[in-house]
Amino acid sequence: MEENSKTFGLKVISINGIFYDGQALEIILPCHDGELALLFGHEEMIYAIYDGVIKIKTPKGDWIYGVVSIGSVQYTVDNECIVLVNTVESPADIDKRRALEAYEFAMDHLNQKQSIKEFKKSQAGLARAMARLSAASKYKD
Repeated sequence: MEENSKTFGLKVISINGIFYDGQALEIILPCHDGELALLFGHEEMIYAIYDGVIKIKTPKGDWIYGVVSIGSVQYTVDNECIVLVNTVESPADIDKRRALEAYEFAMDHLNQKQSIKEFKKSQAGLARAMARLSAASKYKD
């Protein structure tokens, strides 16, 4: 770790439990209009998170990756960051076969006549499946 690098407290929590709880140099989150990077001293904020990959830089300089579904992030004035998401998993834990089946299922449903609610649900399923497939291929241990 660099002498002048400052860390902040970070918790990444899903329905299934805590994915990360410790200090971090940086976190990069998937948001509606791209990626959002948070560092020590960021202004206080709350922001929506979308399906995609989070990237956490530990105090040792290592990167930890996680595939997340929708949620939110809160950064407080006392340099604490809390990420709450429906699901989060390590790319190494992704079953590629199941992710591919979910992708195909979502694509089939998007091509069918649906209500607006069903269409949005199919879109969300497709986005999650694509994020899981991409991360499983790109972020291998």
